[in-house]
Amino acid sequence: MSKPVVAVPADTKTFGEIVWHAAQQQYVGAALDVAGVMSFIIPAFPEGNDIDAILDRVDGLLVTGAISNVAPALYGKTAEDKDGPFDPGRDANTLPLIRGAVERGLPLLAICRGIQELNVALGGTLVSEVHEVDGRMDHREPDDGNRDEKFVIRQSVRIAEGSCLAGVIGAGNIKVNSLHRQAISDLAPSLAVEAVAPDGTVEAVSVIGAKSFAVGVQWHPEYWAKSDTPSRKIFEAFGAAVREYQAAQKG
Repeated sequence: MSKPVVAVPADTKTFGEIVWHAAQQQYVGAALDVAGVMSFIIPAFPEGNDIDAILDRVDGLLVTGAISNVAPALYGKTAEDKDGPFDPGRDANTLPLIRGAVERGLPLLAICRGIQELNVALGGTLVSEVHEVDGRMDHREPDDGNRDEKFVIRQSVRIAEGSCLAGVIGAGNIKVNSLHRQAISDLAPSLAVEAVAPDGTVEAVSVIGAKSFAVGVQWHPEYWAKSDTPSRKIFEAFGAAVREYQAAQKG
């Protein structure tokens, strides 16, 4: 059987006068080397992509993190200048791809911005600056240090007993690298909380009654997927679900 393929929605990046549609190395690298799946990067066109045609041709969906934030208008709020940057092309693709994947039972792993998109796609809302909420930690990326130092595993989260992630990496406290400004506010009705930070911030969710692996995490398992056991196990579980889906589709 050929190696399975997952869709990875692109971000838009402008270099000089040229717009690029891109995905970060850490995500597609972890997908290939740890999950054992190939990636098809989906251009972030605001319109014109055929969502069903994309999902017909892949065995899973990997929704990555990004520098941009989900546009507040998509969850019923008014955007302020501080809420950006935004990526309308990405938003236009990720939300319908997520809904389509959930409906079809396509394996889904949503990371950082991805968990926020998962929540919005299914009817939830976000808080734009979680560090400004009373009693919450500052979850933002540190200003100092190189990239490895910024993404070091330092924050504790608690995995819920009986959750999907508990079946993958065990219940209880683990250390993660959670770096974000936005966070889940109102949880979508069809999502269950899988993990929380010490300050109560939702750090992982799963789709209730999902036909396959369908998990979102606020942290970055892609970054240390080769060396950190919980990160590796998340990508391995996603890869196993993708292969199972591919086998079922091929009969």
